[in-house]
Amino acid sequence: MARAMFEYTKEILKKVSFDTKLFCKEVKKAVTHLLPHEVEELRVYILSLIQENPRLSQCLVYIEE
Repeated sequence: MARAMFEYTKEILKKVSFDTKLFCKEVKKAVTHLLPHEVEELRVYILSLIQENPRLSQCLVYIEE
């Protein structure tokens, strides 16, 4: 079930990547619901999204240790 949550989170983040504020809100929420190793995978995924949309980089503060 946890893996399903991770995949769902990735889908949501991709869909809201047009809006930085909404994207950050979803990242913040995802960090509270995912397992620690999934948060690391999420960070890698977000870095790939940042390649397409650099303004999303401000949301990295929610997943940095």
